Amino acid sequence: MSRYPKKVTLVEVGPRDGLQNVSTQVDTQVRIRYINLLADSGLGVIEAGAFVSPKWVPAMADSDAVLAGIDQRPGIRYPVLVPNMRGLERALECGISEIAIFISASESFSQKNINVSIADSITRYLPVCEQALATNVRIRGYVSCVLDCPYEGTIKPQQVSVAAQRLADLGCHEISLGDTTGTGTPLAAQHMVEAVRKRLPKLPLAAHFHDTYGQALANLLAVMELGISIIDSAAGGLGGCPYAPGAAGNVATEDVVYMLDGMGIRTGVDNTSVVAAAQYMASALGTGITSRVGRALTGNNTSL
Repeated sequence: MSRYPKKVTLVEVGPRDGLQNVSTQVDTQVRIRYINLLADSGLGVIEAGAFVSPKWVPAMADSDAVLAGIDQRPGIRYPVLVPNMRGLERALECGISEIAIFISASESFSQKNINVSIADSITRYLPVCEQALATNVRIRGYVSCVLDCPYEGTIKPQQVSVAAQRLADLGCHEISLGDTTGTGTPLAAQHMVEAVRKRLPKLPLAAHFHDTYGQALANLLAVMELGISIIDSAAGGLGGCPYAPGAAGNVATEDVVYMLDGMGIRTGVDNTSVVAAAQYMASALGTGITSRVGRALTGNNTSL
């Protein structure tokens, strides 16, 4: 019997996590078309935007207009990131059914990223989560810096398990474990997941790996061996973090789908459509497609 799951759920984070590092606002109609193209591929979860301050994240400034403009299809989840009560209020006005919240496993990163301690970030989220749950809105939790921090270095698995427990206590139905710096390696990823799973044996966990050192696919295989069957990815490998200098983008959705297809693991995702969406956004941003599979399928591969 294979030690890997038979089916994997892909969470497409390109429209939010992938674009949040863009220094200017991305045209509303471009974001709408991008999300609709991703939906064409069969993806079941597409993170559609974030209700954050446009001063700090200009690319997400028009998330309300994006949500109003996309073709919200039955069976597809469209979570949005919210940082506080005002963000939740704006999201509720748009009729959303799922939000995402985030904390860090690193105290230093929490201070650099949102200017508050981990404990204070939890306190800030208490009323947000209470209101969300009271209105039947599901909550997806993110833990950042689960393997390494640009300010503290290596993060102990115990730190991550404590952070995950705090999100579970807030009512999160699923927790995404993020290697924000993309510096993790397979054994470290396994040890981290084992620590979280020991504390939270029944809560669904997702892997959210950036690909700075080219380890993301290897890390995904490593944690899939432990039963992880939810994977965050971004078409075209979009992403990065302004508070993690040098961090590359998310693992590319098309690279993940190609690997899983080759393993006979079901995703329900058509890779040709994913690459088409990645090409569209790369053209809109004035960049080339950088993922291995994307370049191979579009004829932009080069050999040495």
